[in-house]
Amino acid sequence: MFVSWAPFCSRSDNIARELGGTSFMIYHGFWGSNYLTIALKYATQALATMRLLLKVRPTCVLVMCPPPVAALAVWIYARWRRIPFIVDAHSATFVDRRWRALEFLQRYLARQALTTLVTNSHWQAVVEGWGARSDILADVPVMFPKPVSIELGTGFHVAVVSTFTWDEPTGIIFEAARLVPEVTFHMTGDAATAKLKPQNVRLTGFLPDAEYASLIRNCHAVMSLTILDHTMQRGAYEAAYLGKPIITSNFQLLRMAFPKGAVFVDADAQSIARGIDEMRQNIARYKCEGSQLAQEKLQRWESVKAMLESLVSRAETQ
Repeated sequence: MFVSWAPFCSRSDNIARELGGTSFMIYHGFWGSNYLTIALKYATQALATMRLLLKVRPTCVLVMCPPPVAALAVWIYARWRRIPFIVDAHSATFVDRRWRALEFLQRYLARQALTTLVTNSHWQAVVEGWGARSDILADVPVMFPKPVSIELGTGFHVAVVSTFTWDEPTGIIFEAARLVPEVTFHMTGDAATAKLKPQNVRLTGFLPDAEYASLIRNCHAVMSLTILDHTMQRGAYEAAYLGKPIITSNFQLLRMAFPKGAVFVDADAQSIARGIDEMRQNIARYKCEGSQLAQEKLQRWESVKAMLESLVSRAETQ
């Protein structure tokens, strides 16, 4: 089973599905996340996690990190029941200052875990430097529901996968959109903080899975950007598994993750606008490469899946 202290996480859901398990989201959002209530929130989530584990009685548990407190709750159960557990460490585990303050706990739990899954070799080296095993799981196949019918109209359309978080260059994307007024941008996420957007940017809000899949499938390209290095872009790899052309940030990690079917841009409006023009002018080539990349990613996942299944099987029989 896969335990995540979050309202939703497609990575957790898809890993659990691919490995034949079940994904559980445990998130008591009614407590909020301020300094006065965070202890109550984590305490009640830890109790809910323990109750769930006692009910399901899994033979192996995967747990999303952050927060490391979730992994601590799973470790307590795993130690008692003498079963293996695996930590799936997102990039925020290493770069968010909230969790860096708990690095001592992350180090200890990594050494207790069967392995810590990370998205790239940079974070793998960090975990191995803690004296723990780490394996790379850059992305995982995505299963979308049946898409619904949508009509985007004429012209060139770009889906911008966004949650309006601090590491996304939202304002710069707006500036870039003004430079290419003939392109329509469909921007996902909570748009409450988005102001002064240009007319060619459509704010969709958070979409149901079927509508999100339809948007991705019907746009010519998908844009997913960050200002943080060593950060995998989930929106980009979701698009990649659908064979869609991608516009993403110019970091080595992302260049390695998307070696074809992608245009890489810097976090400035001119670079993004040039990237969009490059995609428009050569869209047939990028569509062909996108289809090839989807097949390559599926093949790569099969080898990672086999490794994980073998690792867990050996641990369960020891």
